[in-house]
Amino acid sequence: MTYSAKIIKGGKIVIPAELRRELGFADGDRLVFEREGESLVIKSYSQVVREVQEAFRPFKPQDGSSVVDAFIAERRKEAQREEERSAATTVRGARA
Repeated sequence: MTYSAKIIKGGKIVIPAELRRELGFADGDRLVFEREGESLVIKSYSQVVREVQEAFRPFKPQDGSSVVDAFIAERRKEAQREEERSAATTVRGARA
C-alpha cells in the first residue's frame, strides 16, 4: 500500500496513523532513517538492534559460553605465558 505525508515547518513529517499501527510505531519511539539510493527507509530502533543481533549470531559460541569469558580466559593464559618468559629471562640473567 502507498501512503503520503507532507513535510511541515521544521522538517517534520507525520506518519499516517494506519501505517504507524501496522509497523508498531508509538509516540516516543526512536526511529532510524536509512538512505537507499533515492529512497528513504524508516525502521524502529528495536528493529535495527534485532538486525544487528542477527548479523552477529554466527559469531556467538554454540556451546553457550560467553565470548567475554573466552576472551578473558585467553588473556589470562597469555599473561601467564608472559610471566613464565619473564621469569625464565630473569633466571638466565642471574646466572650470567
